[in-house]
Amino acid sequence: MPAHPMLSRLTTCLIAAGLALGALASPLAAEERPAKELFGAKRLPAQLAASPYGSYAKGCIAGAVAIPTDGPAWQAMRLSRNRRWGHPDMIALLERFSQDAQQLGWPGLLLGDISQPRGGPMLSGHASHQVGLDADIWFTPMPDQRLSAAEREKLPFTSMLDKRKFLTVDSRRWTATHARLVMKAASYPQVDRVFVNPAIKKKLCETWQGDRSLLGKVRPIYGHDEHFHIRIKCPEGASGCKPQARVPAGDGCDASLAWWFTKEPWAKPKPKKDAKPVKPWYVKMSDLPKACRTVLAGPSPASEEEVTWQGNGGVSTALAFSGNGGDAGRTIESVIAADTMLPAIGPIPITRPFQ
Repeated sequence: MPAHPMLSRLTTCLIAAGLALGALASPLAAEERPAKELFGAKRLPAQLAASPYGSYAKGCIAGAVAIPTDGPAWQAMRLSRNRRWGHPDMIALLERFSQDAQQLGWPGLLLGDISQPRGGPMLSGHASHQVGLDADIWFTPMPDQRLSAAEREKLPFTSMLDKRKFLTVDSRRWTATHARLVMKAASYPQVDRVFVNPAIKKKLCETWQGDRSLLGKVRPIYGHDEHFHIRIKCPEGASGCKPQARVPAGDGCDASLAWWFTKEPWAKPKPKKDAKPVKPWYVKMSDLPKACRTVLAGPSPASEEEVTWQGNGGVSTALAFSGNGGDAGRTIESVIAADTMLPAIGPIPITRPFQ
């Protein structure tokens, strides 16, 4: 879904105007509010040329598109979060990956969070996913039936770990197809990293018989035992997008992985004697790229349908743009409106090396 030349020119003009106004105007009240509140309140994207601004964990996105709630080989989950928006390159990859996954014998993808309509910090759950270039895929295969909106909210996650043992994959749940699915995600040239739990990375190091050069893209990180996280590179020509450092050479089955199996990553921080309580700190608009002000204030499309992905070449493979999933009368908008409390993701350790 390439950007229209008029949209590209409009984006350039609006960004320039926004920067000029930002330089002249006095600080606004919005500048002091947590940016997550401002971006979390936006239900539709900025109708500008598709472009990410900033880094994966500190940025925003203009011109995001929504992946349909239902496709031939995917179903979007947790619809109330309104996080199925991404850069067109990300959405196109997910469509292709869902089809390739079926060729591996996987029934289809259950899609987790991608990004908010305009990216930016989220109200809960993620430090990244801010520029529309990250996506979460459940380790649970897509069921045969189409899930209702309510079922998509309540279906529990399935961990791939054996909770009776420290950092150990549960052999009763983990299969060779799970391994092929993760490695297929890593095989795409535009994919920069695939984040998994350290135990899953270790399992792949011990058992993967295919091209081991791709293992380097699979990176261990906290959590990620119920889903894996795909991150793609900055799109070509996206000068405002800040790329992540290159993945270290090798397959990653080395000391950097062994570190996760020591006590250090899991140790609680020792409180400093006589330390004063630290006030909560939130990312503000002033912490984000200046272009994000224009993205936040940008015009909205007339409807969600107008900015829902139509497939490569404009040929839609989707079954629905606002899936009621058999739950009569429940559109995406009504699901979002009815669920003001976002589901908790779980505690995030303070020390989070993210290679």
